[in-house]
Order: sequence, then structure tokens, then C-alpha cells
Amino acid sequence: MVLDKKIIQWTTILFIAFAMYKMVDSLEEIFAGAKYIVSLLAPFMWAFAVAYLLNPAMKLLESRFKLNRIASVAILYSVVVGVIVLFFTIVSPRVINSISEIVLQIPQYLQTTQNWIQTNIISSDWARKYEINDYIQKNLNAIVAQAGDFLNIILNKIVNFAIGFTSTFFSILIGILISVYILADKEGFARNSKRFVYSFAGKARGDSFFELASEIDSVFSKFIVGKFIDSLIIGLICLAGALLLKMPYAFLIALIVGITNMIPYFGPFIGIIPSVIIVLFNDPIKALWLFVFILILQQFDGLILGPKILGDKVGMSPFWIILAIIIGGGIMGVLGMFLAVPTFAVIKNLLERYMDKKLKLRDIEIG
Repeated sequence: MVLDKKIIQWTTILFIAFAMYKMVDSLEEIFAGAKYIVSLLAPFMWAFAVAYLLNPAMKLLESRFKLNRIASVAILYSVVVGVIVLFFTIVSPRVINSISEIVLQIPQYLQTTQNWIQTNIISSDWARKYEINDYIQKNLNAIVAQAGDFLNIILNKIVNFAIGFTSTFFSILIGILISVYILADKEGFARNSKRFVYSFAGKARGDSFFELASEIDSVFSKFIVGKFIDSLIIGLICLAGALLLKMPYAFLIALIVGITNMIPYFGPFIGIIPSVIIVLFNDPIKALWLFVFILILQQFDGLILGPKILGDKVGMSPFWIILAIIIGGGIMGVLGMFLAVPTFAVIKNLLERYMDKKLKLRDIEIG
């Protein structure tokens, strides 16, 4: 009997070890299969994401204006379609033209910069005096060559992005259509989800699962919706200011500032650098004014607009927010930087609840 148990144990261990070996040996095929499945499910993922983002607006229409579900969904998606049409008829063409113009003018910018360095630095008396003109010329040629290679990389990335965006855009469109049905029957989806979880997990674990899901929903929905509204307002103010200051590429600058503003703390700095560089080669004085304007705009957002819209949605100190952004950015890039804050907020709440429970069981009070 004991021998049979040992045989079963060793057989199980060997089977698990073999399965793990095959998984490690076939990681490339596994990732390829997972990528294929994700691409198939992409429209449904977008559908749930869109429905999740639009749900607060639908609840507002139903509660404040006493509209029924059909009217709320109809109004909501009319606005969504209107925004998409405005974006692709007004904003998108200007942004594409700006990017095309910048890419085409980069060689000219490089040549202008090289000529300026040649005239004002390499040919200067002090450069000859200290015999550094040959050194500067040598490094300048190397920098120009690297800049040319960098330009080719950028062009390839733009082409690849355009190709990838086309397929993603169709997935988003299909997702928006599917999200209509999700929102229209959200109670049915919620009821079926509860039936599924409770049937497999039981009452106690099911309650714990939905309690956790409710907390995640509370943190994520408030943060994401609040940050989106905040960044949209900042982007529109930036567009108005850039147009008033007669900045070149105003729509592109506003889009960069608005999108990067979604990232807490680091977003404003990420957005201000490319925006100023874009204008710098065109007009250095305007670039300085743009720098000052965006700096003032970000201070307004950080001190007035942001706290007004977001409040203390995540309940985390700046130290933990910065740590979360760095870790999230290292793992998932820009998307990770954005999602890191609400994710860490949920983890922090769970840890605090666990520690409070343990301290209470051990009758320990910490002031």
C-alpha cells in the first residue's frame, strides 16, 4: 500500500516535471498561440473596455435625466459616433499632415543645425585657439550620420504603426458595436457572471470574489474616467493656447500633451519635451513661449483642475505613486505607467486590510 502511494507520488512528480519541460521547450509556440487567441478575442476585449468606460455616463443619464435604457444608449453612442467623426475629419488630417511635414523637414533641420555649428562654433576663434575644431567636426559628422539612421528607424516605425493601427481600428469599431449590446443588457451579463462564479466557487469564495471586483471597479473607474476628463480638458486648453500663440503643429502638440497627461507625475514632462523640440527647429522663440505655456498649464492641472476632478481617488502618497509608475513602465511601457497607479492602489488596500486583520487577531495596536 505504501509502495503504491510512492509510485503514484513519483509518477505525478515525473508527469509534472515532463509537462513543465515541454512548456518551457515550446514557449515560442505557446506565445504564438496565445497571441493568435488574443487577436481573435480583441474585438470582444475592446467591447468590454468601451462598455466599462461608457457605463458611468449611461448611469448618469438614467439617474439624473430619468431616461430609459434605450434612450440612454442611443444618446451615448450618438455622441461617441460624433466624436469619432470629428476626430477623423478635423483632428486626424491635421495631425497626419504635421507628422509628414516634420519627417520631410528633418534632413533640412539637420543641415541647418550643422551649418550653424560649422559657422558659429567650429570656425570660431576660440575653437581654433584651443584646437578643438577638428574634434568637434569629427563628432559632428558622426552625430549627423547617426541622426540619419535614426530618421530611417522613425520612418519604419511610422509605417509599421500605420499598418498595425488599421487592424486595431477595425477591432475597435467592431468592439464599439458589440459594446452596445453589453450596455443594453448589462444586468443580464452581471447576473450570468454571478451564476458562473457562485456555481464553481461557492457562496463564501463568490462573495469574496465580487467584493474584490467591486473594489477594483471603484478604484479603476474613478481614476480612469477622472483622468480621461482631466486630460481631455488639458488637451483642449493646450489646443486653444497653441492656436492663440500661432504655434506650428498646434493640433499635434495638443494631442501629445493631452495623451501624455494621462500618465500621473511623469506625463507632463514626457509631453513637454517632444512638443518643444517640434517647434524649436521651426521657431526657437515660439518654442520658449510654448515651454512656458505648457509649464503654466501643467501647474494649473496639478494644483487646481486635477484635484477638482480626481480628488484623492487612489489614496496613495507621491512616493508610492512614483514607485508604481516606474515599475509599471518597466513591465508594460506607457500602458503600464498609466495602469500602475490604480493597480497599486488596489494592492495597497488589500494589504492594509490583511495587515489590520492580522494585527487585530494578535491584539496589537499601532498608533
